[in-house]
Amino acid sequence: MFLTALLVGLCCAGASGDVAEPFWTDPDSRAAQQAAEWRRAGRTADATLMDRIADRPQAEWLNGPNPGPVVRARTLAAEQAGRIAVLVAYYIPNRDCGQYSSGGASSAASYRAWIDEFATALGNRGAYVIVEPDAVAQVVAGCTRVVAKDRYALLAYAVDRIKRRPHTRVYLDAGNSGWIPQPWNLVAALRTAGVARADGVALNVSNFQTDQASSTYGDQLSNYLGGKHYVIDTSRNGNGPYAGTDSWCNPPGRALGEPPTTRTGNPRLDAYLWIKRPGESDGLCRGGPAAGRWWPAYALGLARNARR
Repeated sequence: MFLTALLVGLCCAGASGDVAEPFWTDPDSRAAQQAAEWRRAGRTADATLMDRIADRPQAEWLNGPNPGPVVRARTLAAEQAGRIAVLVAYYIPNRDCGQYSSGGASSAASYRAWIDEFATALGNRGAYVIVEPDAVAQVVAGCTRVVAKDRYALLAYAVDRIKRRPHTRVYLDAGNSGWIPQPWNLVAALRTAGVARADGVALNVSNFQTDQASSTYGDQLSNYLGGKHYVIDTSRNGNGPYAGTDSWCNPPGRALGEPPTTRTGNPRLDAYLWIKRPGESDGLCRGGPAAGRWWPAYALGLARNARR
């Protein structure tokens, strides 16, 4: 009953803020484990800083085979807590155009089966699902490893299958304002990739563009897409983008951004979310570990630089 009421509230939360912080926080996240480890070692000040990450909801990335058990476990834990999970489907073939996060399904058929398993595991519990970060923008930017129509067909399949699940909100990734600066350049691709079936688009995933830049971009994109809504990843944008080279990859001096909430003050902006997990590396650059690996020193810097 509580979850039903919560999900009803979510339909209007971007406009009214009726349910401001509905998202589930993993009590056993890497940040929570790190904070506990540092407390045992007497590093209480650092542990307190790490709590700025550990105590806030973050997305769960499904980026390997057999997503069902994790999807089921996370959505069930969220339901039992009277909250809702945020999940990222990240298994498209030729993922990340062969860069640091390369991988994904071996074929179109295996990807469709993976999506079917993901969607089935959601049951009727609901979730916010971000579909395939970078997958559209990389094609628009000129990735030659993929055939555009084939990728867009797979994305449309993913959006359709996941959106069929009850209480599930789906956001197709649309890059960020610094990558494809003219939002109209994404419109045809997003339409072909099934955005009409989605609740909206996700912006700034794993990036550092400011809330203002992202919301301006999102509103412009929304106008081209018939009023589609959007969410913004605010996990690491507290100090905005880095001015140096390779600004997307473990840039120094960044900070945690706005904590996850549906109280945005913008009727088209459904939520600020921490989609990228703060403290997980972007890849083998600036001394960081492989993409997605936990990097305590970087996490601590993000927390230390945060305004709250």
